[in-house]
Amino acid sequence: MKKYVFAALILSAAFCAFPVFAQQSGPAVGSVGAILNHVAANNFTTGAIPRADLDTIIQAGVRSPSASNRQPWHFTVVQNQTLAKKAVSQVVDGNVLIVISAAGDGKTNTREIIDCALAAQSIYLAAQALGYGSRIYTGPIDGINRGLKSDLGLPSGHSAVALVRVGKVTARADGTSGASSRKAADTMVSYK
Repeated sequence: MKKYVFAALILSAAFCAFPVFAQQSGPAVGSVGAILNHVAANNFTTGAIPRADLDTIIQAGVRSPSASNRQPWHFTVVQNQTLAKKAVSQVVDGNVLIVISAAGDGKTNTREIIDCALAAQSIYLAAQALGYGSRIYTGPIDGINRGLKSDLGLPSGHSAVALVRVGKVTARADGTSGASSRKAADTMVSYK
């Protein structure tokens, strides 16, 4: 499952995130800056996210592309800190978890997994475009599906596929100095 989510995240950054942002307004919106300069945040700090910003971030997920426009996802916004810490122990006060789920077991329906990964990437980038830190998690998914689906209130028959942590950060890292090293594009891109 993780390889499908990773592949979908890469595809969404290249093909899908920009059109979503082009239809919104706000800081760094409508430019590829949010895509090229993103950093998976580690330096989360306390502080609530205003509801208007959270709604904008969620809209990026809602407007994500999906196969045959099926939009198979459901977004569960976890603001309860006790519940959030059950899923991701590093959560600090004010962080929000957005759990993306779809019908099925969350492991075998490749199309829904990729669709949910596209939505996760859109949410991740929208949060950063608004100046927040964000991080995509797939590691906690098995634990959520084994023991937290009911507590989180996932829709009946749904399983978590990915989650995005959003919150304030102590200092905004830039995409160059804050990012992990990347392979050179010429080692993984071919033009024919």
